[in-house]
Amino acid sequence: MAFAHHHLLGIAGLTPPEITALLDLAEEAVDVSRQVEKKKVALKGRTQINLFFEASTRTQSSFELAGKRLGADVMNMSVKNSSVSKGETLLDTATTLNAMHPDILVVRHNAAGAPQLLARKVGCSVINAGDGAHEHPTQALLDALTIRRHKGTLEGLVVAICGDIMHSRVARSNILLLTAMGAEVRLVAPSTLLPDSVEAMGVKCFRDMRKGLDGADVVMMLRLQLERMNGAFVPSIREYFHFYGLDEEKLGYAREDAIVMHPGPMNRGIEIDSSVADSGRSVIHEQVEMGVAVRMAIIELLAKNSLDIQPAELD
Repeated sequence: MAFAHHHLLGIAGLTPPEITALLDLAEEAVDVSRQVEKKKVALKGRTQINLFFEASTRTQSSFELAGKRLGADVMNMSVKNSSVSKGETLLDTATTLNAMHPDILVVRHNAAGAPQLLARKVGCSVINAGDGAHEHPTQALLDALTIRRHKGTLEGLVVAICGDIMHSRVARSNILLLTAMGAEVRLVAPSTLLPDSVEAMGVKCFRDMRKGLDGADVVMMLRLQLERMNGAFVPSIREYFHFYGLDEEKLGYAREDAIVMHPGPMNRGIEIDSSVADSGRSVIHEQVEMGVAVRMAIIELLAKNSLDIQPAELD
């Protein structure tokens, strides 16, 4: 398949045919993951380093499983115990990583643009596993795969993304992907959690959750990211759940066959009620399974393109 990229730094820059091709390859990876023998040899002899400056058991485990199922040697770098936490710069880290000659570098960082910087300085493929409030491309791809498996297509669907839009890299990547693939994206949140001028991204904004969910095919809830907030963005957790938490009454405004999604980890009783999270309309656990498959597809494609990467001169 035609996929000329050396890195996956964001959804921005991917064309609809490339997104479709990625999802098609991920479908094959789902079948591999469901077999008794889950190993492939596509990355035999190759090295994958997971470099996480932010803790994320779910995403890191998913990337680790994906690499190992493709036959790669996978190393998780614990930043808390490394020299980075003692004052080493990101460029120092790039120099160290180059000396290890990895083929795939998976990076999660609390600063937007960190994976992009590393991609210019290392001689391997870089995958953005989440950078600040910027992007989380693999999450958007696994969400798209989950939706497509249930709805058959992304084009023409009404997808309501609800909650903390302001601080969510998941929301940004999903907006970019879903609008590119022809879906109607609605953002549902209080004004304090909606970024300025977000409607320029081709979305519709709603402050009333019932109106935002009316006729929706997909309801995607977001975690209230209290750790990223400086100031009072919501009056209280109790009031937030009353107006913007997904319960059975609010879900009733969506289509009868609407699916419920959440990137995890969930805050039950804050953004979603347990009766909804554990219902037959929830595909939250399936999203986790699709995450491994999508990451297998991405790693395999990038590994094929990584041999001719030349790092820029380190500053």
